[in-house]
Amino acid sequence: MTPPRPPAGLLIRPSTASDVGAISAVYGWNAEHGTGTFELEAPSVAEMARRRDDVLGKGLPWLVAEQRSGVGREVIGFAYANHFRPRAAYRFALEDSVYLARSAQAQGIGRLLLAELLAHCEALGARQMFAVIGDSENTASIGVHRALGFTEVGVMRSAGWKFGRWLDVAILQRALGLGDTAEPRECLPA
Repeated sequence: MTPPRPPAGLLIRPSTASDVGAISAVYGWNAEHGTGTFELEAPSVAEMARRRDDVLGKGLPWLVAEQRSGVGREVIGFAYANHFRPRAAYRFALEDSVYLARSAQAQGIGRLLLAELLAHCEALGARQMFAVIGDSENTASIGVHRALGFTEVGVMRSAGWKFGRWLDVAILQRALGLGDTAEPRECLPA
């Protein structure tokens, strides 16, 4: 499966503290206008910095998509992985999150971010990646995940109430590395 060709000037890279304002703006738009997250209001910049620090403190990746042009650079999306659940037995199972600025949607950028995130997580020794996608009608996010080898493993019906309607949650899963065919090596923190 060949990944899409990145748009000219696009760079996928690890996030830095100076990206938090842009990350907050991207996520805030998605919280207030989209169904990919069930948050109803945009978190503060300080809260997004705390969330990023938490993920990085666990040794997990938080990436950004940066568009470079003659007039400067702009963070137009981000992706990160976190533990699927906090119990130690889940330490080889991660959950991905991918968010794009409105202007960056439908250009293959989400797929590029997710592919890079999967590579980072596999290198860490993770064995399973879950996608918990708000709104089972979110065909763009479901399609990106399916294109990268995820399969649907369940739907939680009417799990959230947003924008005056009940929303389902689609759960997709993909094995990383050897998946469940061999015992994992201990490298991911619990």
